[in-house]
Amino acid sequence: MTKPITEATVLELQEAMENGSLTAKEITFAFLEQIAKYNQDGPKLNAIIEINPDALYIAEALDLERRERGSRGLLHGIPVLIKDNIDTADNMHTTAGSIALADHFAKEDAFLVKQLRKAGAIILGKTNLTEWANFMTVGMPNGYSSRGGQVLNPYGPGEFDTGGSSAGTGAAIAANFAPLGIGTETSGSILSPASSNSIVGIKPTVGLISRTGIIPISSSQDTAGPMTRTVTDAALLLGALTAFDIEDPATATNPNRLQDYTAYLNKDGLKAKRIGVSRAYLEGLPEEELRLVEKALEDIQTLGATVIDQVDLPTNFPPITVMLHEFKNGLNAYLKNVNPSLPVHNLLDIIQYNQKHAETALKYGQKLLLESEEKTGRLIETEYIKDRLEDLRLSQADGIDKALTEHGLDALIFANENGSGIAAKAGYPSITVPCGYTDAGKPVGITFTSKAYTETELIELAFAYEQATNHQKSPQLN
Repeated sequence: MTKPITEATVLELQEAMENGSLTAKEITFAFLEQIAKYNQDGPKLNAIIEINPDALYIAEALDLERRERGSRGLLHGIPVLIKDNIDTADNMHTTAGSIALADHFAKEDAFLVKQLRKAGAIILGKTNLTEWANFMTVGMPNGYSSRGGQVLNPYGPGEFDTGGSSAGTGAAIAANFAPLGIGTETSGSILSPASSNSIVGIKPTVGLISRTGIIPISSSQDTAGPMTRTVTDAALLLGALTAFDIEDPATATNPNRLQDYTAYLNKDGLKAKRIGVSRAYLEGLPEEELRLVEKALEDIQTLGATVIDQVDLPTNFPPITVMLHEFKNGLNAYLKNVNPSLPVHNLLDIIQYNQKHAETALKYGQKLLLESEEKTGRLIETEYIKDRLEDLRLSQADGIDKALTEHGLDALIFANENGSGIAAKAGYPSITVPCGYTDAGKPVGITFTSKAYTETELIELAFAYEQATNHQKSPQLN
């Protein structure tokens, strides 16, 4: 292999393992060395909150399995980093970045983690995040948690925003701490750090990936998703995560059960496509970033697509009442099953714990936790039901669906994560891909969005753009 191990794609790593020039153990070793250099040393990116102590043993076992019985597939022996709000039943904690859960060990793997282990992936560690997936307070910096501290953006440590809340995964993948990462999104939490850290992020349709074993915010909007350096790697990872889970009713809404997205890695994927732009969602974008987005639109047209400008989309939605209600409901259900020895077993316990440990737990307050606790958590309030239905009407029938139908569009396009809110409320998929850097080196991304379960089409669009422009480059960390 001519490039460093830590910059190799999944397919390149698989080829090296198949021809015997590399082992999974050597690959895992290389990524651990990279973490040692840059996570708490060098620029101190602070993206990794915990390392799996068994990672090298797991890699060695997978090497033995490959020799004796062959490979399980394209993820066999590939390290993956998992956001620290996703359960792993091993020697790593699951904390959502909160010191209140610092001693919490999950009893069982999240469903998606079971999928990864079945595919032969190596769970390398947990990534730091904005505490409680950025649903704790107002004014907390993206990437900060009381347990993990502040994540830094590898393209400008301390200068550029990390994006949130999957900041640790975004920074870790950009810094080559692993080839594959898992983030979670309720509204922008994959798309924001992906665009901020010049990587690819897929926020799937709610229901494509099981929510079981993920510390929740909103049952109507939560989903996990891939965060990688390339669209190909994101497609490979998405296929491994996609499966029906009897414990998650949302997964029963998936009509296609597709588990291989690689057939949609089409370099001509933008030809004859119609892509819509809502100028309202570009307002307020810094001039230099807007120029990069306009250049991306030109490139998309050069690649054979028609860009339809001035598409109308709703911008005024109800406040975050839906999430306030659903957070209490979901979190209390999750915490009832944690170990009895832990100090917190419901949202009120967390609030009181934070108050008792305010010096470390409440650097930025807990405004959203307090507001959520005021709700019943039973989802019976008229306010909740009306706002939930209004969110769906505005985002689906009068929003994305209407725009796509009226203009005959294949997808909508946004700058960075600017359209994440409307897609999140609809439960619809998005994919973000790098579109360049400002003169100061700040990454900028574009995001494609469409209807439910159109991940295949979005992968086509993103792959065609990525392959033609090749914007992604590793940050200079030394």
